[in-house]
Amino acid sequence: MGVEIKESPVSESQFDEMAAFVRDYLEASVENEDDGGRMRWYPWHSAEYRFTHIRNVVDLGERIASEEGADVDVVRVAALFHDIAKLEAEQEEHADEGARIARKYLETHGDFAPSFVDQVCAAIADHSHQGDLSELPLETRCLIEADVLDKAGANGAALMLLRMGYEARTHVDAAEMIDRVLERGETAAERVESDTADSIAHQRVKRVRWFREWLEAEVPGMRE
Repeated sequence: MGVEIKESPVSESQFDEMAAFVRDYLEASVENEDDGGRMRWYPWHSAEYRFTHIRNVVDLGERIASEEGADVDVVRVAALFHDIAKLEAEQEEHADEGARIARKYLETHGDFAPSFVDQVCAAIADHSHQGDLSELPLETRCLIEADVLDKAGANGAALMLLRMGYEARTHVDAAEMIDRVLERGETAAERVESDTADSIAHQRVKRVRWFREWLEAEVPGMRE
């Protein structure tokens, strides 16, 4: 008996078109604001960073979904749209607004099954959920785990070091900034539910600890 191969409802060309739409939407969100937007001088509030974060979440989400038996297409499309409204909506509203934008796009581009669209939009709407992940659908859990993990690794460390420059801090403050990434990683490790996400979280925490030890060993004044 052969293994049934499920045909993806989203072709690579369709996914590339979605990605281009999301990137353009983020850029337009910044350009349309007369004052330059909320804290645009911080790198993670720029369209460029937000799209990079989204791509990271797509990659992480695909890996987690694939290894945990979730619907990979639902997770990767939800990951692509999950922060599309981040630069124009308030934090408390960006998830619902992102789900609205995703639904409008999916219903007007291609012939996606209503059940697929509903799953994608439900995951986006709930991706800011702060409670127990076990009570959520598997695809939503995969998206949330991918989202929190991106902030706990090298991407988070690089951004915290960039923040030092924006806040006029000296290099001696680097350990304090990396401690924040370490704390975020430890929190992520405690929160994630899947074995795949747990493994990624612990690997990233280990690397951040090593980086902090490296700073302490080689930067004068870091241990003071």
